[in-house]
Amino acid sequence: MTDRIYVTGHINPDTDSIAAAMTYAWLLRQRDGLDTLASRAGPINQQTAWVLKRLELEPPILLTDASPRFELVTRQLDTIHPDSPLGDAWSLATRTGGIAPVVGEDGIPFGMIDGFSLFNFFQQVIGPRLDMSDQRIADIMATPCHAVADTTVPRFLASGHIRDSLNRILREEHNDFFVVDEGGHYLGVCHQRGVLNPPRLKIVLVDHNEPRQAIASLDEAQLLEILDHHRLGNPHTHQPIRFTVDTVGSTSTLVAELTSKAGLSMPPALAGMALAGMLADTLILTSPTTTERDKQAAEKLARWAFVGNGPLKGETIQSYGEQVVSAGAGLANRTHQEIVSTDIKPYEAGGFKFAVAQAEVTDLMQIDEHLAGLRQAIDELQSKRGLDFAMILITDVVRGSSRLLLSTDYPPILLELPYPPLPDGTRDAPGVVSRKKQLLPVVLGLLEN
Repeated sequence: MTDRIYVTGHINPDTDSIAAAMTYAWLLRQRDGLDTLASRAGPINQQTAWVLKRLELEPPILLTDASPRFELVTRQLDTIHPDSPLGDAWSLATRTGGIAPVVGEDGIPFGMIDGFSLFNFFQQVIGPRLDMSDQRIADIMATPCHAVADTTVPRFLASGHIRDSLNRILREEHNDFFVVDEGGHYLGVCHQRGVLNPPRLKIVLVDHNEPRQAIASLDEAQLLEILDHHRLGNPHTHQPIRFTVDTVGSTSTLVAELTSKAGLSMPPALAGMALAGMLADTLILTSPTTTERDKQAAEKLARWAFVGNGPLKGETIQSYGEQVVSAGAGLANRTHQEIVSTDIKPYEAGGFKFAVAQAEVTDLMQIDEHLAGLRQAIDELQSKRGLDFAMILITDVVRGSSRLLLSTDYPPILLELPYPPLPDGTRDAPGVVSRKKQLLPVVLGLLEN
């Protein structure tokens, strides 16, 4: 597992974030022969869930924290039964470096036989003075292991963070510990030296480069690479890394270009995933963030995805894009808390901490019946996260326009936002569909001047 590389997007993953993690992990395996695994730093949203089901793909594994866990330092040593003779444990210990884990038939650790437990046992059986003429060694080696094993050996969950148990480990007199699953069943043994100096998780970030949007405890991981299309806010690294940030409409575009450059083609379902990420981020190639490179990549992905034996047979970029965008649009099927927190990104500028959420609808008239709930939800989100203010951009993906809702408390400078206030308390943002390229630069410009 120390050679495995986790490819992961940001903590509130959208379809492009999930697609980029899945397709770039695939590319690194195919092109570079690396042991990569796509992961996600948060829950799958409604649109992404629809795309995965449509393509019959499993979501990436959930990895919310990069802090090393006990599973990284676990050795899956052979075990011995409590009723087995000590001679068998002696034989096992010669192959494991001096320890014999004693585990019952139910898989629960009973104890550990090591040099210290053996010394204590021999002292009890033989006494303080060793008689070299004593011939009882055969009898001693017939003693059942449960009579010799140290039953006070600590146990740690494989999924537990090592850092949370460091104080306990440093106080322990034991050098070896059991590692168990959630049910307490034996998984292996870890040594104190390995626990105190665990290997770092190897991480590749896609679709973001700001620490506030990244997996927790990123500083405890080994960051290898960043592939992104957003503004710079990159984290500190311990060594030089490969860093790619380019001005395209989606990270999936970059993966498609790298795949083509390597002379490869994605499997139809993965190509459909990448295309969905691109079409979602660019609103079917109509967003101001769309570039000519996105359009070219879309054509290439469509050629890979819309094949006769694939799940998207017969689709076009437009028909598939409309399905993808519609799957993520609407307010009725989610709680107001989910709407303001599903697609949200945190920022810092001008001494302010804030967050900008975005939700998509097919008609801005939907806002009216949800406005009170959305206002309460955005205020609660601001308070819960300790922000100076928060806002949500509600975008009509059909007509290419938006309304902006700010939290009740916000800096007075935001009164200068170039979006006229409406009687219901929202702000009219005609033609604004991109949080990244249209809304955020305006907000940052006010806060930083």
